[in-house]
Amino acid sequence: MSSAEVNFYERLEVSRDADGTVLKSAYRKLAMKYHPDKNPGCQDSENRFKLLNEAYDVLKDPQKRAAYDRYGHEAFVNAASGAGGGPGAGFGGGGFSDIGDIFETIFGGGGFGGQGGGRQQQRRGADLRYDLEITLDEAFHGKSETINVEVSAACEPCVGTGAEPGTGVETCTTCNGHGKVRAQQGFFVVERVCPACHGAGQKITSPCRACRGEGRVDKAKALKVDIPPGVDEGTRIRLSGEGEAGARGAPAGDLYIFLHVSRHAIFEREGTNLFARVPVSFTTAALGGSIEVPGIDGQRTKITIPAGIQSGRQLRQRGSGMPVLNSRGRGDLVIQVDVETPTKLSARQKELLEEFRSTETGEECPQSEGFFSKIKDLFQ
Repeated sequence: MSSAEVNFYERLEVSRDADGTVLKSAYRKLAMKYHPDKNPGCQDSENRFKLLNEAYDVLKDPQKRAAYDRYGHEAFVNAASGAGGGPGAGFGGGGFSDIGDIFETIFGGGGFGGQGGGRQQQRRGADLRYDLEITLDEAFHGKSETINVEVSAACEPCVGTGAEPGTGVETCTTCNGHGKVRAQQGFFVVERVCPACHGAGQKITSPCRACRGEGRVDKAKALKVDIPPGVDEGTRIRLSGEGEAGARGAPAGDLYIFLHVSRHAIFEREGTNLFARVPVSFTTAALGGSIEVPGIDGQRTKITIPAGIQSGRQLRQRGSGMPVLNSRGRGDLVIQVDVETPTKLSARQKELLEEFRSTETGEECPQSEGFFSKIKDLFQ
């Protein structure tokens, strides 16, 4: 069963539009079934296991997968005509790992008759995202949080090299360790990633059993995240080097913590300012007075209510809002007054209100008097 005879997607028993999660799950299931340790002495299982690794190695990598989808197996086949040679070697039908390889060769970075590309830089591990929800109080005070994430970490038995302990790696004979090969098609000399070592410049003779030559394994990690005071919805915290480990010793990516602040029972936030709607009795609104409002910092804030205040009026308490991130300043606390009309009155209270109404002249509520005057003029 050769590489060209079997479709990589069929080999992993997935559809062509399968995402990374589906690919990984299918590969693990089949790899466990055909692993040599579970089928000792079975040559067919060992061959199937190698073919599964070959297919998964290509399809899990977005660039390799794109090349495979476009060129098929030819993108990774080393032509018998000597694709590793210089000008004069056959083109060999090899695919390009990136369209930039063509322009790099023609306009620079290799050139006609140049020394050829050096070994391809090791591919850095992928950056990862973690969403963390905190309360508004935690956003005010800041906190330290321990999160548990599952990431690809460097394999301990092989120390991330991908080679079985006690063995080593060999220089790729196809590209002589350069990681790239050159081929000529007509007047063009094209440099591309070596199809044998995929740009590493080296080949592992005995892949590590623990990581199957990848140099990394999935591992649960507990990480401490320091959340500073003043963070807001969408604030991003970067943990350098805590992302996915790079393949075969390449640098790890970063882990980004995205913060989400849950709704508060009293306060609404806008930037560094806090807003709260506070009901006030109609007698306090009419006569004036003061109310106490609990602040986000746990301290009670006294708010003076001027006599005759109307519903919707906003009162501002400077410096009682959220902290300014990475600063000593604070925003404001804005109180919106909602004058509450009583719904349950005693007989005595009704009597007093009736007495008050009998003394009204209309000047007590100038807005009402002005509105009804306009209506009267309209009808006349």
